[in-house]
Amino acid sequence: MGIDLPLIWAVIILFAVMMYVVMDGFDLGIGLLFPFIRERGDRDVMVNTVAPVWDGNETWLVLGGAGLLAAFPVAYSIVLEALSVPIVMMLVGLIFRGVAFEFRFKAPAAARPRWDLAFWGGSVVAALAQGVVLGSFLNGLAAPDGHAGPGLGGLPWLAPFPLFTGLGLLVGYGLLGVTWLVMKTEGRLQERFVAIARPLAWAFLAVIVVISVWTPLAHPRIAQRWFSYPNVFWFAPVPLLVGVALWQLQAALRRGSGVAPFLWTLLLVFLGYSGLGISLWPFVVPPTLTIWDAAGPPQSLGFTLVGALLIIPMILVYTGWSYWVFRGKVRAGEGYH
Repeated sequence: MGIDLPLIWAVIILFAVMMYVVMDGFDLGIGLLFPFIRERGDRDVMVNTVAPVWDGNETWLVLGGAGLLAAFPVAYSIVLEALSVPIVMMLVGLIFRGVAFEFRFKAPAAARPRWDLAFWGGSVVAALAQGVVLGSFLNGLAAPDGHAGPGLGGLPWLAPFPLFTGLGLLVGYGLLGVTWLVMKTEGRLQERFVAIARPLAWAFLAVIVVISVWTPLAHPRIAQRWFSYPNVFWFAPVPLLVGVALWQLQAALRRGSGVAPFLWTLLLVFLGYSGLGISLWPFVVPPTLTIWDAAGPPQSLGFTLVGALLIIPMILVYTGWSYWVFRGKVRAGEGYH
């Protein structure tokens, strides 16, 4: 029995994407929250909570994209062609927020609001584009005749469902960002973030419910995956755990806990990600190409796997070390610029 290299690479890419969603999600969420916090000093505190680690967070996005190219070149070409517009929008948004992140600390006071606007705008565009890409995957990118999936003018990302998932990801990233700030701040500022987090948690639950209902209604194969026997018994804990996680999140916010809200939000995001994975598996380009259909030559998969197995532990060790060094609360006047 040989090693299933496509399966191993699929797990690596899924792991990289999950790490990116978690680690750059709260980073993007901080930018999304700027309109709710107007004071310059408070915004500085928000940005300083991620200043030492935010560059490394995007490493996982690079790993996921490079892994898709190396392991599933056919899927990479289809995705790049079908979703070129939202992918370029995402990259432009990330560039805008990255430049604004650095320049807002060095700009004169009169120019600071413009860089804050660029940071917020870049965060919105990047998060929205990522959600549109995700929704396009769920909706289907390639039909059997080789044409693009549903969407205005044959563009799969202009369909209602991808646009909704784009808005939904804004809510999810916002919740990650605000619970991260609950953990990293204190006093009056922390209380403001707690007040924002409570309705945002309910909004994120609404997003999960809508997507959970929409996808099986629109795609019979997804309905078959979730509700056929015995799958319905295996997957039933997922929605139950979502309810438990939300209840615990709200309870932690009421108690004024610092770390617990962020941990429960991570569980909510993981459960949502798991549900999407259950719906998509084993397609890398739904509904036509599985991971085995789109896999590259075994020699290429094996060669690149060696590099990935060397690099990923290094990234994990460096990431864990950096978060450990810069743990704790961030206060006004403290920063890394």
